[in-house]
Amino acid sequence: MQTILGAGGAIGLDLAVELTKFTDLVRLVGRNPKHVVGDEELFTADLLNQKQVNEALEGSEIAYLVAGLPYKTAVWQQDWQRVMNNVIEACIRNKCKLVFFDNVYMYGKVDGAMTEETPINPCSKKGEVRAHIAEMLMSTADTGEIDALIARSADFYGAKAINTASFMMVLDKFKNGKKASWIINDKVIHSATFTPDAAKATAILGNTADAYNQVWHMPTDPEPISGKQFVEYAAEAFGVEARYNVMSMWMMKMVGWFNSDVKEILEMMYQQEFDYYFDSRKFNDRFFKPTKYRAGLKICAQEMLKK
Repeated sequence: MQTILGAGGAIGLDLAVELTKFTDLVRLVGRNPKHVVGDEELFTADLLNQKQVNEALEGSEIAYLVAGLPYKTAVWQQDWQRVMNNVIEACIRNKCKLVFFDNVYMYGKVDGAMTEETPINPCSKKGEVRAHIAEMLMSTADTGEIDALIARSADFYGAKAINTASFMMVLDKFKNGKKASWIINDKVIHSATFTPDAAKATAILGNTADAYNQVWHMPTDPEPISGKQFVEYAAEAFGVEARYNVMSMWMMKMVGWFNSDVKEILEMMYQQEFDYYFDSRKFNDRFFKPTKYRAGLKICAQEMLKK
């Protein structure tokens, strides 16, 4: 049995499919889980409830924590430690391995490439939370109480990644024949991880015994792509003109005065203002090469235009 905690998101949906290559027993856990392949076991649980998490992992050999919380600093500060603690305790109790799907917020602003050896140096409140829960997990793994690994990803792009800036501001706009937008600086490097690659990689790592007790960067095209190039590749994929505007920091702050969701992302704008280059050579060299941006965006366009 392999169990996905937080099964309804962009990674969880593709991960449910990928796990069928390794097992016939997949359990999907969430507040309102739904079938993906069709024969998964569904289990309703709140990850903030220790008893429900324990029950969700009964009989599981591997758990995948791919859940997301509302994008609010106060919620992250209050709930992420509790979620991680509940999952760790449940994994220990059920003798279950744990794969945690993570982001790069704990690195802070990095000059050069982000690698698995990049120092933890958050420069945001959300980054501090991510650094803390990653440390919780790996320090527990270091004691031998649990076998765990961190699968860390850059910003997403994918047809199912509907809550990302790349989907809402670029892909969905071009699909509907509208003008796209980019944030702050379209000239700097901004890596993006293709969600089907990330899900495939997460399943492979979970089922690779010697991959545990370390951090892995998810396979990401090594091409140093800028926002401008990403938009142009996306336009090419949808067969439209690459019309877009760049939202300045001033514009973002102004919108943030009236929109709490935009206000929440302002502390992360260093990721858009400066080079953001994600290096996944460790994974690429051992397992498989990531999808190239042009090819990935063509797949996105094909899937989105079917709907």
